[in-house]
Amino acid sequence: MVLPSHPLAPTPTGSGLLAPRSPQQIVLILTAYLLAATNWPLWTELARLGGAPSLYLPDVAGMAWLLAAGLVALLSLTAWSRHAKPLWFGLVLLAAVVQHYMATYRMVMDPSMALNVLQTDPGEARDLFSLRMLVDVLVVALPAAWWLWMVPVRPQRPLQALWRNALLFVLAVAAAVGGGMAMSRQLAPLMRNQPHLRYMMNPLASVYSFGMAASRPMLHRSRQLVPISGGAALGASYAGQARPRLLLLVVGETARADHFGLNGYARDTTPQLKARGVVSFRDMHSCGTNTAASVPCMFSHLGKHAYEGRSQDYENLLDVLQAAGLAVLWVDNQSGCKGVCDRVPHAAANDAAQVAAHPRLCSEDECLDEVMLDGLDARIAALPPERVARGVVLVMHELGSHGPAYYKRSPADAKPYQPECRTVTLADCAHSELLNAYDNSIAYTDRFLGQTIDWLKARHERFDTGLVYLSDHGESLGEYGLFLHGVPYAFAPEVQKHVPFVAWLDGGLGGRTGVQDACLRAHVDMPLTHDNLYHTVMGLVDVKSPTYQPALDAFAGCREARGAHPATSAG
Repeated sequence: MVLPSHPLAPTPTGSGLLAPRSPQQIVLILTAYLLAATNWPLWTELARLGGAPSLYLPDVAGMAWLLAAGLVALLSLTAWSRHAKPLWFGLVLLAAVVQHYMATYRMVMDPSMALNVLQTDPGEARDLFSLRMLVDVLVVALPAAWWLWMVPVRPQRPLQALWRNALLFVLAVAAAVGGGMAMSRQLAPLMRNQPHLRYMMNPLASVYSFGMAASRPMLHRSRQLVPISGGAALGASYAGQARPRLLLLVVGETARADHFGLNGYARDTTPQLKARGVVSFRDMHSCGTNTAASVPCMFSHLGKHAYEGRSQDYENLLDVLQAAGLAVLWVDNQSGCKGVCDRVPHAAANDAAQVAAHPRLCSEDECLDEVMLDGLDARIAALPPERVARGVVLVMHELGSHGPAYYKRSPADAKPYQPECRTVTLADCAHSELLNAYDNSIAYTDRFLGQTIDWLKARHERFDTGLVYLSDHGESLGEYGLFLHGVPYAFAPEVQKHVPFVAWLDGGLGGRTGVQDACLRAHVDMPLTHDNLYHTVMGLVDVKSPTYQPALDAFAGCREARGAHPATSAG
């Protein structure tokens, strides 16, 4: 029996590439196209690593064999009828988009990067679109779209399609296993030493990574949240206190430690912080290289290695502070708190009402970080008064230096470095212009932090205040041909992991907790990681908990012990 044709489907005639094809034949041709048209970043990376053609061509052939077998196995699951054409085109479109970003920013599509993509808000997504991206995607996608539309698909009975697809799948898996075994001596060391190559196999890696990222919420829902707030209590310093504490913790975005003037950068990008006498710790390293990985990790009590290897989800620092009786508030100028603030009061500083109310600071659905200071007293007043009377921990999540549109991260009156790169296709800019745009964003963060400290000073009569600033990860600005961030941690460059960490405790919080300023300044080069944040904040606000580890409290060694060496990270 011949199935009726769709009225808009092409007539099942033609020759050459447009000859009628079975779904299995289309899968094989599409695999060849994806191999040739959407994997140039992989082939060029293999050539770069191999050096001479005699060294890298065998690697290219081996990777091509494995990738082809994997694609055939994947596509064989879809080879049923002409109705699979939209799905096939969607895969081509995904591969074209991913290839553009791999080629433009030297990123790889691992599960953490896929999770970042899924959590990106409209403003961030808009910054990633460009005319260059449109051209790159259309060059790859249009030929495939035309061919998929025009090629007639031979109808098959369900059982016939089933056994053919099963045979195709088995043959593809056998080819992958056999090829992998035959080439293991050649490819195993390569994949072990260069693990990022497996995430450049396009679009196989993208399908895997997006699948893992999309399934993560379902896996999390099946887990029970492990409480760690039992036993949390306020310390002895709260007895008869004259004023409650107010700690303002600023979570920075995409800031590099080596671009802070406080840390020895040639440009004075941080004059406001310097004028306010902050302490800048120069050897802080992040938990991850992207927001989705770093932010939950830095608020965890587990530390990087245990957090990444956990089988359960745990409460975090904010849960413990709230359980101890403090008022906790998260104010977000980003794409969310990545689950950290789910169980405490939280607010978006870039919602529609804020955007409408602040045309100077906001455009479309994105606001400069100063907007978080607006209405902050009212936000605190809305918290439970009995908790505020004990103390407040306020977290601000910055937009900071989020790329690639660095030029949007600073207002016109805060751009000391000109000319600046004003495109999201960073490789098209002169390196000096790219640095100018990025450094302007750092200079604006400096201004914002200076204003935040001034806001805290103005509330000294009511609160003992202090500020801690710590960025979630760093950024690549063309070093080694890399841009942005998100390179898997094991082989990410130092600039994506080395982040600024700044403390200002002169509003009374340092005195309340006995932290000696001179001692901190004597040890600004001590090695620290995000592992230290949980325990350092617990010490600053004097919250007791079985999860608190004094050895990981960065300020513990300078508390009521002049000249003592501060504790450093064990991670």
